[in-house]
Amino acid sequence: MNILCSRNVKVSLFDRVGRHAINVDGITSRIEKFLLLLLFFATPPSSFSFRCASPKPNASCSSLVDYVSPNATTLSAIQTLFTLPNLTSILAANNLALSTPSTHHIASQQIIKIPFPCICTNGNGISNGLPSYTIVGGDGLYHITAEVFSGLVSVKQIQAANNISNPDLIIEGQNLSILLPCSCDDVDGQKVVHYGHVVPAGSSVEGISQHFNIPKDTLLRLNNLTSPAELMAGSILDVPLRACSSMINNNSMDYPLLVPNDTYALTAGNCVVCKCDAALQWMLQCVPSGSCLSDSVRCEGP
Repeated sequence: MNILCSRNVKVSLFDRVGRHAINVDGITSRIEKFLLLLLFFATPPSSFSFRCASPKPNASCSSLVDYVSPNATTLSAIQTLFTLPNLTSILAANNLALSTPSTHHIASQQIIKIPFPCICTNGNGISNGLPSYTIVGGDGLYHITAEVFSGLVSVKQIQAANNISNPDLIIEGQNLSILLPCSCDDVDGQKVVHYGHVVPAGSSVEGISQHFNIPKDTLLRLNNLTSPAELMAGSILDVPLRACSSMINNNSMDYPLLVPNDTYALTAGNCVVCKCDAALQWMLQCVPSGSCLSDSVRCEGP
């Protein structure tokens, strides 16, 4: 068993994709030590939880969150990082063709929407069972939070979720639960897909409101902002995405099938693909996926 110190006199920070190291040697002054402490354990401004006050105990749903890739990578690597069971879910969330290969190139700083299961507990929403991350040599908690997962989770959140009392000591080979922010709450009486939108620099509440066609007051209320001036670049904003209407019965295994605009979902055992396009009056458009061996499944959507 190897115990890794996440803060030492000599520190190596490893980039998960590029695998290059930055060494900091001879830290002797109090100022240098203090600055390093801030670097390693400062909580990114983007890390917080979304409210999830669903009246149903342990309510669950599907959610989305932005992942800003820190380096050039592939869809396959992102699927592995977030422990997603299949590539199709990423393709659907990002409106990429089903024929897109797992080796599809993702540029540095490119945003990929990550779909994941959400569960409500103690008034907050958290990812349910994934992602999971295995500690490797050279890892530190700050590196994992800020550089591997691009600030989607904080050091304190990892400590709490994994019963790590001393953030300076982590164990190589240990599996960490990574809790992503999410919610399953209805918004203004409508079922929505909660989307963790990483706020780009230069954004405004008004601009985000117009882009996603969501009232400013709703964005402020959901994100506990008393003023648009409180919006911070890099923060994760809870954006409730309207979903297309469907004809799926409430006793169906796929109910509720919530598909936001410019995304699609595979249903009926992957035999049917249902796409949401706001330009088509917010009605879910379902067609055979072409990947089903059985011809007995038909789409019941409009």
